[in-house]
Amino acid sequence: MMLRVLALSLLCWISTPAWAGSLSWVTQERWVTVNRVIDGDTFTTRQGEKIRLLGINAPEIRHESSRAEPYGETAKETLTKLITGKQVRLGFDQETIDKYGRTLAHVYLRDGTWVNGEMLRLGSAFVYTFPPNVKSVEALIGFEKQAMSNNIGIWQEKRWQVLKPTELALDLLGQFRLIEGEVKVSRSANWAFYLGELAVSVPKKYRAYFANWRNVRSGERVIVRGVLRMTKQGQWFVSLHTKSDISYTK
Repeated sequence: MMLRVLALSLLCWISTPAWAGSLSWVTQERWVTVNRVIDGDTFTTRQGEKIRLLGINAPEIRHESSRAEPYGETAKETLTKLITGKQVRLGFDQETIDKYGRTLAHVYLRDGTWVNGEMLRLGSAFVYTFPPNVKSVEALIGFEKQAMSNNIGIWQEKRWQVLKPTELALDLLGQFRLIEGEVKVSRSANWAFYLGELAVSVPKKYRAYFANWRNVRSGERVIVRGVLRMTKQGQWFVSLHTKSDISYTK
């Protein structure tokens, strides 16, 4: 009788979806088996869990409501070759679930390959990270710079190449871009500066992530990253979220 009870309990445990129960389960490193790659930064497991690669963003594939971005299908193919059907290890940062219910994770192959970094190294994605999930951002930036310097993958496409402030145009509004220019600092703003006509600032809620960061100086050349937006008055602006959203060029 006791054996029957134990067997029934085990069967119920196996039948329960892996993500059911307490949220603490999601925060622990674990192994999953990849079922299907959705695009260049998202996949599902055989248990039905949807995983979003943390800290990166790949070009979009075609959806019902939007067109594919340049290199979107290639990025999907790259991730498919890397992980489909394989067991991968999930690692986590501070926030583990996004607003769409996807699990946010760093993904590792059996041989130790860090999939998030590999997608960047191969030029199949760009760094896209937000507080509080910032613990690996410097390493991610390093992989991205390697691909940029080698001019591979997305960095060969006009859509993803670094912009100059003079190249701002309305069809770029809402895009996440890298912009390079010469700094012009306003005396009245410690957390803001200009690159040509582009206003760059650090909102108050993100300033805690700029520890040990020095303010930029007029005349320096920098690259900033962020979503291009415009005020009602027609002023272009970008908001920085971490100190890795700005880098200095020689």
